[in-house]
Amino acid sequence: MTIDEIRQSFYSLQQSIHGNKPLVYLDNAATTQTLQPALDALIAYYHQGNANVHRATHTLATNATHALEETRKAVQQFIHAKESTEIIFTSGTTASINLVANSYGAAYIQPGDEILISEMEHHSNIVPWQLACERKGAHLAVIPINDQGELIMEEFEKRLKPRTKIVALTQVSNNLGTINPIAEIVQKAHAVGAVVLVDAAQAVAHMPIDVQQLDCDFLIFSSHKMYAPTGVGVLYGKRALLEQLPPYQVGGGMIDQVTLPQSTYTGLPYKFEAGTPNTANIVALGAAIAWLQAIGWKYIMEYEQQLSAYAKQLLQDIKGLRLISTARDSVGILSFAIPTMHHLDIGLLLDAQGIAVRTGHGCTQPLMKRLGVDGIVRASIGIYNTEAEITYFVEQLARIIR
Repeated sequence: MTIDEIRQSFYSLQQSIHGNKPLVYLDNAATTQTLQPALDALIAYYHQGNANVHRATHTLATNATHALEETRKAVQQFIHAKESTEIIFTSGTTASINLVANSYGAAYIQPGDEILISEMEHHSNIVPWQLACERKGAHLAVIPINDQGELIMEEFEKRLKPRTKIVALTQVSNNLGTINPIAEIVQKAHAVGAVVLVDAAQAVAHMPIDVQQLDCDFLIFSSHKMYAPTGVGVLYGKRALLEQLPPYQVGGGMIDQVTLPQSTYTGLPYKFEAGTPNTANIVALGAAIAWLQAIGWKYIMEYEQQLSAYAKQLLQDIKGLRLISTARDSVGILSFAIPTMHHLDIGLLLDAQGIAVRTGHGCTQPLMKRLGVDGIVRASIGIYNTEAEITYFVEQLARIIR
């Protein structure tokens, strides 16, 4: 599949901004544009098979249930889980982390225990653990990063203690692009009896994920960061661990028997899927997975790394620009600051030229404090971006600074 063919799969990329500026979309770390085959699958579901799942026996309900469960199997194969019952659908990455923080926290966190995160985490992988610590009298420990935006592994090992119950880390930083050594982290965490949650939201569209190879206990991501619609999250958990956890939310779809004095719950994965799921968007996620697999990880990784290297080379030539994304192992996330200009001004002026980037703290205020900046400008690469777009972006940035 050529880059032109890839771009033809995204209707939104064909538009112009402010009347006559062709859209250059470089905010993929926030939300990718939605793939046309995924939209086709969503519309086809509503046209032909809209019904509630796991309840009725009529044809539409049976078809809807089948479509949802086929996507569950597709996700299982996509991340190489042992079985589809280890795949739980939620409303997003944030919901998945909150599910684990509340369910695992209620079952296993005790006063005096520790939860270990890092300085580079997204707010959604900080605040739920803060609340879990407050509720249970536990302590939140933090792994520092070096000036290149990489975890200081010696400090990680120092902070890993027998009282560490869970390590919750991003696989790829949303503002640094840093790829963390998850397999090594998991191995060391397990050695002290801790479980590991991996936030793969920024990894899932850029590299293959094998949860069995990583040996992580939980892994989470969102559909809207991998060319599918918003409103769907995935939580992977090892079956043996999920079976021991109490439900996080309760209601229809997750019960076995209900009597007025008490209720019992059904098995995995439905124990954690109370209420009506976002079936149409889940089906669309299945189409996005098939599309990514058809392109192939080798092409995706090589192409995006090529674009990223090209962009970094151009950005480093801009006088006065401080490149934030400098980790040795990273994906195509290019964050920078310009001391003489406010990040919001840069974002607005780029938008006037049709260029979409992220500005501000990027949901990582502790990271901004560590970097010594109020905010950054972030350009993040997707599989549909081109060298011509990168050239135009850097040219306009340089013009704005001048």
